[in-house]
Amino acid sequence: MRLMPDKPQPDWDSRSDTVLSDQIAAYDKMRSRCPVAYSDYLGWSLFGHEDVVRALDDHRTFSSEVSRHLSVPSGMDPPRHTAYRRLIERHFEPERVEAFEPLCRAISVDLVSSLERGVEIDLVTQLAQRFAVQIQCAFLGWPDSLHQPLLQWVQKNHEATLARDTSAMAAIALEFDGYINQLLAARREAGAAAPEDITSDLLRERVNDRPLNHEEIVSILRNWTVGELGTITACVGILGHYLAENPQLQRRLREGPHQLPAAIDEILRMHAPLISNRRVATRPVEIGGRKIAAGERVTLMWASANRDEAIFGDPDDFRLDRDPAQNLLYGRGIHVCPGAQLARLELRVVMEELLKRTRKFTLVPGRQPTIAIYPASGFSGLPMLVA
Repeated sequence: MRLMPDKPQPDWDSRSDTVLSDQIAAYDKMRSRCPVAYSDYLGWSLFGHEDVVRALDDHRTFSSEVSRHLSVPSGMDPPRHTAYRRLIERHFEPERVEAFEPLCRAISVDLVSSLERGVEIDLVTQLAQRFAVQIQCAFLGWPDSLHQPLLQWVQKNHEATLARDTSAMAAIALEFDGYINQLLAARREAGAAAPEDITSDLLRERVNDRPLNHEEIVSILRNWTVGELGTITACVGILGHYLAENPQLQRRLREGPHQLPAAIDEILRMHAPLISNRRVATRPVEIGGRKIAAGERVTLMWASANRDEAIFGDPDDFRLDRDPAQNLLYGRGIHVCPGAQLARLELRVVMEELLKRTRKFTLVPGRQPTIAIYPASGFSGLPMLVA
């Protein structure tokens, strides 16, 4: 049992209006002013690249077991984590990811083609969210009939997060588990006639010489889906916004789409689709000149570490020749994102089709995007004109 230490005095208010109105700018300032900072809401926040990498590489000191709820495998430490991680990785093998490209492209073509031309659209709700829901359902083998319920769930989750309504957020989480329970029940009832997909595969998986139990399967599917819906939506919005603001780069990528993979990683380095991850200190540790006691919460600020001037120089300088090993977009260490190759394929394909099937896309004059607030990133509204 971990003893909780006395709380330090806060160095900042992570939920102030100033921070939430522009998270990236606020974290840049904190990285310069107080790179290891305490707040009542986040515990200790690590803003510098070196400190975040140190925490990622030292899972014995910085544990991922931060939740009261089962989280497979992202909320586990070795040795428990290891067997689950091997199981997860089998579902993201290169052959399976590559085989998904034609279906991902068909979804992208359909969504981009359906965008109205010459009138104001919202790129978040009309492309980013729909793309995230449809590709996730397609990859997991979930029916098209779930598209609309999941889109409504995303909207309710967004509204509850915006209102900081914790009771509503808890009810919404249970609602999502209900979808998963229905899918699993249908497959169990179908038996040998169940569709051949990842969701059915999980019902046959074993870990430590026993079948996965229901709670473990639900946790895996929840982590895959909720994380994917949020981050892919954020990614598409961030990429669309950046290219709309930088028409010369937009033209360059239309003419040279082979540059897209590096460009996507670089844009998402500058504006992270995932703000942070949590850890807890298992023993006393000093980092960045601050002493963190055993049991204290630690927040790894991806959105700051990937903009650290000590590593990247001017964080807003767009460059395609950076060392990809320094980019923490998909994490690092034992918890590096197992679906990184899939996410890269999905983002490359949807941006290829957006560039191929339009002449240009621009921000709407006089209309400001709505910036997403913590724990989300990117935009919750993105007015745009597509030609």
